[in-house]
Amino acid sequence: MTNSQKYSLAAIVLSALFITYLHYTTIESIHSLHDIYRQLYYIPLLIGALVFGLRGAILSYLFVSLLYLPYMAGTWTGGIMFETKRMLFLVFSGIFSYLAGYLIDRDSRRKKEIEKERYLAGLGQVSSAIVHDLKNPIITIEGFARRLQQGKGNVDTAAQAIMDSAKVMKNIVHDVLDFAKPIQLELKEEDAAHVIKKACELCTAKADEKEVKLSLDIPDVPQIMRLDSPHMQRALVNLISNAIEASEKGQNVSVSVDPKEDSLSITVRDAGAGMDKETRESLFIPFFTKKSTGTGLGMPIAKKIIEGHKGEIRVKSQPAKGTEVIVSLPAK
Repeated sequence: MTNSQKYSLAAIVLSALFITYLHYTTIESIHSLHDIYRQLYYIPLLIGALVFGLRGAILSYLFVSLLYLPYMAGTWTGGIMFETKRMLFLVFSGIFSYLAGYLIDRDSRRKKEIEKERYLAGLGQVSSAIVHDLKNPIITIEGFARRLQQGKGNVDTAAQAIMDSAKVMKNIVHDVLDFAKPIQLELKEEDAAHVIKKACELCTAKADEKEVKLSLDIPDVPQIMRLDSPHMQRALVNLISNAIEASEKGQNVSVSVDPKEDSLSITVRDAGAGMDKETRESLFIPFFTKKSTGTGLGMPIAKKIIEGHKGEIRVKSQPAKGTEVIVSLPAK
């Protein structure tokens, strides 16, 4: 029994005893006061129901009845109306105790069910995030493995791409286990240009599969800034992958980089169907998606990573005019 329950039990006992004491010390002929005292018995009954549920409500009722019945028997008047009123109090207080305790227990069961559902939903979020983020490196591995099987491409390049994707998968599994927690970034001096190029390379197989042209426009000068390269690469892969999925055969997805004095702007642009205002405003809500496949976690994850770098992400899109995602990262 917790301390709060002990205090509640003491309150039930003391209040019931005090109310009974008032009955015994008040002249019986003052019926109005005794009527008030009887109503006060509902206080310990309510406390018993709220704190201990149905069992507590019934025990509180039995305790109150045990105190009140001797007084009632000792002051029996024989008056039909007066005694009926006192008997009805016992009946109604019993009904009140049962109903209050029952409703409290039912509410408690519902709360436990809701907590269980939230827990299961949390597990579902983690599972969905794993499925979503593993999809891209799996596609890369499958694409390069198919090339090797068909005797196309450079073996070393394909092997390196598969190794890199496996590493990304390992990082994703590790990170997504703490999906509900704030992302822990390890910022280091990195070449952002290399991270962006790597993200594009990881999406090449997917672009080839959809027959979408993927282009990269980036200055040759290294873009040195403080980054957590695995997390940033993960965010960019999500954005580029979304652009590829939104594109039709033969369309172009472009990734351009615009270095400025105090920031670095990365723009992912596609010529797909675009989005209406409602979709655009709901884009960063977890699990919101209008695609037949996908969990709706790609954009929220990307936003979380980018904001963890003190950056921001903006989306410009109109139906039939494509989509433009702009990522701005602080240079220092």
